[in-house]
Amino acid sequence: MSPAETKPAKKAAKKAAPKAAADSSALYDFIRSPLITEKATMASEHNQFVFRVPLTASKPDIKQAIESLFKVQVTAVNTLISKGKLKRFRGRPGRRSDVKKAVVTLAAGQSIDVTTGL
Repeated sequence: MSPAETKPAKKAAKKAAPKAAADSSALYDFIRSPLITEKATMASEHNQFVFRVPLTASKPDIKQAIESLFKVQVTAVNTLISKGKLKRFRGRPGRRSDVKKAVVTLAAGQSIDVTTGL
């Protein structure tokens, strides 16, 4: 038996496709809340809006959710994961949860009013 026959065949890696959302309730799973901070407000002047998203959300999922819920055209989605801090509560060490943020850039001339609810 040759060495090539004993090795298992490598499976082709599939590129993750965005999950098809049948209804709008599934789209709300990808957007938790908008972030309204001083830095996010300054970014909104450049057609960028910041949202908290689940750690498992991918960029295509976030783009599809924003475009469907707000009826806008998204040109780019950048994500970052902010690691939770170690804190003490009543003298015992604890850890805050990790948070994933998505910075969504919209096409020129489009806007999202994050102060109103969906």
